[in-house]
Amino acid sequence: MSHDDFPTDRPAVVTCGLPYANGDLHIGHLRTYVGGDVFARALERLGQKTAFVSGSDMHGTPVAVNAERAGVSPEAFALDWHEGYAETFPKFNVSFDNYGHTHDGANTALTKEFVRSWIDEGLVYEKEVPVAWDTEAEHPLPDRYVEGTCPYCGAHARGDECDEGCGRHLEPGEIEDPVSTITGNPAEYRDRTHKFFEVSEFAEYLSGFLDRVEGTANARNQPREWIEEGLRDWCITRDMDWGVDYPDEDASDLVLYVWVDAPIEYVASTKQYAERVGDDAFDWEAAWRATDVPDDPTEPAAGGGDLVHVIGRDIIQHHTVFWPAMLRGAGYAEPRAVMASGFVTLDGQGFSTSRDRAVWADEYLDEGFHPDPLRYYLATNGGFQRDVDFSWEKFRDRVNTELVGTVGNFLYRSLLFAHRNYDEAPIADATSDEVADRIDEAIADFEAAVNDYSVRALGDAVIDLARFGNEYIQHSEPWNLVDEDPEAAAGVIHDCVAIARAIAVLFEPITPAKCERLWDQLGEPGSVHDVTVEAARESPGGDLAEPAELFEKIPDERVADLNEKLEARVAEVEGDADDEGSESGETSDANGPNNDMSDINPINDDRIGFDEFQELDLRVGRIEAAEGIEGADELVRLRVDLGAETRTIVAGLKQLHDVGELPDTKVIVLANLEKAELFGVESNGMVLAAGDEADLLTTHGDAVPGTTVW
Repeated sequence: MSHDDFPTDRPAVVTCGLPYANGDLHIGHLRTYVGGDVFARALERLGQKTAFVSGSDMHGTPVAVNAERAGVSPEAFALDWHEGYAETFPKFNVSFDNYGHTHDGANTALTKEFVRSWIDEGLVYEKEVPVAWDTEAEHPLPDRYVEGTCPYCGAHARGDECDEGCGRHLEPGEIEDPVSTITGNPAEYRDRTHKFFEVSEFAEYLSGFLDRVEGTANARNQPREWIEEGLRDWCITRDMDWGVDYPDEDASDLVLYVWVDAPIEYVASTKQYAERVGDDAFDWEAAWRATDVPDDPTEPAAGGGDLVHVIGRDIIQHHTVFWPAMLRGAGYAEPRAVMASGFVTLDGQGFSTSRDRAVWADEYLDEGFHPDPLRYYLATNGGFQRDVDFSWEKFRDRVNTELVGTVGNFLYRSLLFAHRNYDEAPIADATSDEVADRIDEAIADFEAAVNDYSVRALGDAVIDLARFGNEYIQHSEPWNLVDEDPEAAAGVIHDCVAIARAIAVLFEPITPAKCERLWDQLGEPGSVHDVTVEAARESPGGDLAEPAELFEKIPDERVADLNEKLEARVAEVEGDADDEGSESGETSDANGPNNDMSDINPINDDRIGFDEFQELDLRVGRIEAAEGIEGADELVRLRVDLGAETRTIVAGLKQLHDVGELPDTKVIVLANLEKAELFGVESNGMVLAAGDEADLLTTHGDAVPGTTVW
C-alpha cells in the first residue's frame, strides 16, 4: 500500500461491495457501483494500472431464506440473480474487469486458504455459544432465520445485525427475545460449538490502520467507537448447509459465515482477471500480497498495491475492522482507502422493495433514458458519504440545467459552428494561452478530486470547464469575426474544440458512452476510454463530423407521467397489503397520517466530525435586491450583501414569498457552496430555509452582514 498521490507505480484494485444474489437492483443500489466505476476509470485516466472487480454474494441466510420460499435450491436461486446482475451492470456502463461470485471454485479455494493460515497462526479457537433454535422445525436459526431485540440499543434487529438501530454486528446468541422467521414462534437458545477468529488480537493494529486509511471520513470515524469499547472475537462458522465448508474434517457440519468468504471474493476476482489477461498486464499478487508483516502491530505490512473499497455505509464495520484483520492474519496487504457512500432516498423517503416504492434499474432503462445522465446524478449529487435524494423532478432539473444547458449547449454550438465553417483540421496552429491554462486548471482539479476520493469533484471539474467554454465563446463572438477577422475566428473556434476535446477526456469516467460519441464527433482516432489526462492537453486534430446534441432535455410532462406511474404502483401494492396483511420482514406504517411526526424526516445517525463542520462557511447576509427569473416558476435572483462582498444567489422562493418584500431581509448563507448555473444565472452560495414553506433562517439580534455563524 502506498500513500503517495495517484498515479503510483503500484497496481491498484478498486472493488465494490458484493450485492446479495436475492433480488432486483434499483437505483439506490447503483450508487456505489457507479461510484466505484467512476473512480476506477478516473484512476486509469491518470495512467494508474487498475483492476476494477466485484462479484455476487451467493451465500448466507438471505439467499437461503428466499430460495426456500421460492422452492428452489440456494445455488440455482443465487446463480439466476447473479446472471441478472452480470447483465445489468454493463447496461449502466459499470464495466468490471472481472465480475465473479462467491460460490465459484476460485473463491472457495482461496477462502479455505485464508482460514487455514489463521489456524496455523493460532488465531482460531472453538467454544460453545448459545444458538437460537426453532423448537417446532427442530432447526438451528443462524443470522436472518432469527429476529429479535438488539441488546445494545433496543431496536428490532436481525440475528447478525442491528439493521434498524445502531448498525452493530451481532454475534450468535446476542439477540434478545429471539423469534424464528420460519415459523414465527419464539426461539430458544441451545449451546453449540463454533469457531472464532481472534479479532481482539488486532486491536492495536486496527487503531493504527484507522489512522492511516484514506477515503471518506465516516469510514475512519464510525469504527473507532467499537475499537475503543473493546473488540470481541468473531464467530466465523454457522449451522447451515449453504456456504463454504469449514476446512476441518472435525467440523464438517459447519459452513463459514458469509462475511468470511464475501470480501475474499475481491482477491479471487482480481486473481481471475490476472489469469485472463496475464501477469504482465496485471499481477494480482503484487496488488494483494504483503512482502513482510512486521511484529510491531502499529506498523503496516510492506508490499501490496493500492486497494480501494467502495461500499455502502451499512457495511463499514466489516471493511474497516473484520476485513483488515482477516488480511493481516493471512499475510496480505491492507486497504489504502475505504469510500463509504450515503444512502439514496426517493422523494425524501426510503426505498421499499415490498411496496414497490422504488425506481428499478430495468425500469429506468425501459423508460428510454440513457444510463449516463443517471450516472452523473448519482455521482455528483452531494458528497459521496452524504445521502442522496432522488426524485424525477430533481433528476430533470440537473439534466436540463447542467448536462443539457451547460455541457451540451457548449459542445453543440461550438462543434456545429466549427463544422459549418471549417472543413478540415487543424482549424488553427495552436491553442491560446488563456484556454490552455484553463484546461490545465481543469486537469489539476480532476487530479485533486481523485486524490480526495471525491467523485462529485470529478464532475465539478468538467461542469466548470464547460461553463468557462460558454463564457469564452459568448464574449469572443466568433460569428461576428468570420468575415471581419477570419484568422481570429479560427483561433476562437480552435480553442472551443480544444475545450470540447478536454471535456471528452475528463468527463469519460462519469459519462463514458456520451464521451465516446463526442470523441467520434471530434474525429479523434482510437477510443476515448484508452487515453490519459494528457490527451486533454493535446491540440485537436480530427476532421469534425456534423454534431448531434449529446444530452436530451426532459420535458415537465414526462416527469408528471413518471410520478403518476410510481404513485399508482405504490397505491396498488399498499392496497394489496391492507387486504392481505403486511409482508414478513417489513415494518408497519407506525407513522400514519394522524401522527404529528409523519412529515418529519428522521435525524441522520451518520455523524460528521467537528473538522467537517468547520469546512462549512456560514455567514449572515442581507438581501439587497430580488427579482424573479424569466422562464423559471420558482427561482428568484437575489443580490445578497455578505459584508466583504455582494453576491448573486439563486433561490427557489418565488412561489413561497412575496418577492417585493425580500429586500432588507437578513438571511443565513452557505458561502462556500460550489457555484452553479441555474436558468443561465450563476448562483454563488445558498440561502438557508426550513421546510416546504421555505421559512428563511435569520438572526435574533443585530449581527452585521458577513458575521460568521458558529
